[in-house]
Amino acid sequence: MEFLRYVKVLAWKDVRVEFRSREIIYTMSFFAAMVVLLFSFAFLKQSATSNDMTGSSEHSPGFIWVAVLFAGTLGLSRAFDRERETGTMRALLLAPIPRAAIFLGKSVAIAIMVLVVQAVVVPLVALFFDAPLFTHPLALVCTLVLGTIGFSVVGAVFAAMLIKTGSRDVLLPVVLYPILVPLFIAAIKATAAMLDGALGDSWFWIRFLAVYDTIFLIAALWTFESLVIE
Repeated sequence: MEFLRYVKVLAWKDVRVEFRSREIIYTMSFFAAMVVLLFSFAFLKQSATSNDMTGSSEHSPGFIWVAVLFAGTLGLSRAFDRERETGTMRALLLAPIPRAAIFLGKSVAIAIMVLVVQAVVVPLVALFFDAPLFTHPLALVCTLVLGTIGFSVVGAVFAAMLIKTGSRDVLLPVVLYPILVPLFIAAIKATAAMLDGALGDSWFWIRFLAVYDTIFLIAALWTFESLVIE
């Protein structure tokens, strides 16, 4: 319980600071909305029965997760900047708390911001592409949450690892995206199967996401301390 209290305090600190400045969350949400808007114009097609232009829902799972990936990367690139600029990271490492609590607190804060972005992206995709995303709400929520957890856990590790690197904004996507490929393939497959009504396939990919999150959470907790000390 003491460990969870540390995680809660650290996560709440980041969330409160962000929602006061709204620097990262506004940038992420605006960028994700622009990605969806551009995709909607690129993939509009004329209806066979009228002159109305409608979007194709078959591509909507990819649009959701591409927007989340790009917007989330913007957030990750700034996730540890406050700690680096003010020297807070050194203070956190010297504090008498478990280093794993620092990692989990930061991961939870990143996950909350990504979920806010998803709350913007998913309705926009449903609107522009006429996608029945809310037909199976439980499968949708599980896919979004598990995808967000995996992205936040892996992203927090690499963002912390590159905190002292001068070209971290360039290196972060290079080292991060190959690790996230299985996560986003599974998330896209789960969302696409859900749209097709194949809930069995959707839950298979959701379980894959859960296994992925578990493996990388354990690996991150094991390696985080050595990465930030280095």
